[in-house]
Amino acid sequence: MRRRVAVIGAGSWGTCFAATCARNNPSVVWVRPSESDVAEEINSAHTNETYLPATQLPTGLVATTDLAGAVAGVDCVVIAIPSRWIRGVARELGEHVEPGVPIVSLVKGLEGGTNLRMSEVIADELPGHRVGALSGPNLASEIAQGITSASVLAFADIEVARDLRPLFNTPRFRVYVNHDVVGVEAGGALKNVIAIATGMSDGAGGGDNTRAAIITRGLAEITRISIAMGGEAQTLAGLAGIGDLVATCTSTHSRNHFVGEALGRGRKIDDILAEMTQVAEGVTTAPVVLDIAAKHGVEAPICSAINAVLGGKMSLSEALGSIVRQEAGHELEPG
Repeated sequence: MRRRVAVIGAGSWGTCFAATCARNNPSVVWVRPSESDVAEEINSAHTNETYLPATQLPTGLVATTDLAGAVAGVDCVVIAIPSRWIRGVARELGEHVEPGVPIVSLVKGLEGGTNLRMSEVIADELPGHRVGALSGPNLASEIAQGITSASVLAFADIEVARDLRPLFNTPRFRVYVNHDVVGVEAGGALKNVIAIATGMSDGAGGGDNTRAAIITRGLAEITRISIAMGGEAQTLAGLAGIGDLVATCTSTHSRNHFVGEALGRGRKIDDILAEMTQVAEGVTTAPVVLDIAAKHGVEAPICSAINAVLGGKMSLSEALGSIVRQEAGHELEPG
């Protein structure tokens, strides 16, 4: 029996994911009412040139600005909007989504003030719904082009993940399952901060060795913090950890690497963000990560340096020096 999926959010990743779902089952993507022209384009031309240019979308994908209509009668709701809007949209969804419908978060961020992961924010506003997360090396432009990719779908009850997997899995988009929602979400959120660091190094003329060192030490930092949050170390050795980290830290499609690279070339953060049409989650995630690390007594030197640069408290040269020249001890110990 065919099942319906609603994707909330028509940015590059939301549109790409909705298109992937539409190749398996009837799917609808919700577009913010302020961007009704995007919905009209998806329905008439089967494109979304604003957020996913040069991509032909399946004719079975329907767009709407009506949130209630988008989730009416669906079997799964997928949320793909910037983290700062999650709570408000989830609260509104609570008025419309049917009881028991599982919710999947694609959002790679943390909520400022509460330090909550995205699935926790959604669960706050949608009690009684099973909430999970899908993460991994998810560069939307490549997935939309049919380039082979893989991700991991995590629910605390792994049977829910197994049940939903066929909705998302395609021959070119392989979906694995996991029970460690904490580790999957922590990896997805924290890697964005490390990507800013590698971008800064690249923009300032750093080499491949430097990038590899930052990625590797960044993974150690992410793993320590994830474990402190309740995640499992082995999750960070998978798609939602090292897989997503490598893709985001090295790809020219990465928004967070773009921000870091521009910083490395001497540009100001406000100017960089002003010209972007989409969100680089690492910018708002960095201070939340530091708060979490401090509360758990975990060292986070790379995230600390990036947060200081973004807040105007440290120069580019000081930050890069802090990241790559800090005193080195045992490789497998913090620091």
